[in-house]
Amino acid sequence: MKVSIITVAWNSKDTIKDAIDSVLSQTYKDIEYIVIDGASSDGTVEIVQHYGDKIARFISEPDRGIYDAMNKGLKLASGDIVGILNSDDFYMTDEVIGNIAALFKEKNVESVFADLVYIQPNNLEKVVRYYDSSHFSPEKFAYGWMPAHPTFFAKREIYEKYGYFKTDYKIAADFELLIRFLAHRNVSYYYLKMPIVKMRMGGVSTSGLKSTYLLNKEILRACLENGIYSNWLMLLSRYPKKLLGLFKR
Repeated sequence: MKVSIITVAWNSKDTIKDAIDSVLSQTYKDIEYIVIDGASSDGTVEIVQHYGDKIARFISEPDRGIYDAMNKGLKLASGDIVGILNSDDFYMTDEVIGNIAALFKEKNVESVFADLVYIQPNNLEKVVRYYDSSHFSPEKFAYGWMPAHPTFFAKREIYEKYGYFKTDYKIAADFELLIRFLAHRNVSYYYLKMPIVKMRMGGVSTSGLKSTYLLNKEILRACLENGIYSNWLMLLSRYPKKLLGLFKR
């Protein structure tokens, strides 16, 4: 069972090596690694090129944002299973992909997701927050809950059947894709109760009131487009529970 891992990057020279090394160190060997770069100018390209043919496909060209880059990778992927690892993130152990592949076989599901931890950008061992995907069930989309997207793996045929990321979303296309797959299309899933990804704090969806407003605005849109009722009060009700993640580290 081949697993395709896609990393998208733009001016990520300070972090992308951790992402690449975490993929290439996996004990599971049937991995197709694809890196899509948005024409970086800071040395990212040279770092990726240093790995040579250890990376199956590498493209560096202008794109229309992160979701456009992810779609490029998805259309290149040839694996039975596909996962997306951001250039700021990395897998916590070298057994992650092997465990994920085994679950697809054992549980006979179309997707798998798990937990992740947020870490300080300058201290990779300092956990700031725990993202517990066990809170998720399809009805929770209406309240803004979703599985941790960097831990989400799905069969490639699911993307081919139900579509890719909508590039007119600026910040919540991952939410829209997951609600479309797991709620609207009833894609089967299995939850792995353990953290498998470390994510650096500071991304566009984790910082600032402006981005929080935009995120929730797009979540409302995603719910509407997929036939799920939601409102601002329902979305805001999740934040006290999210604060608990600060204490579970």
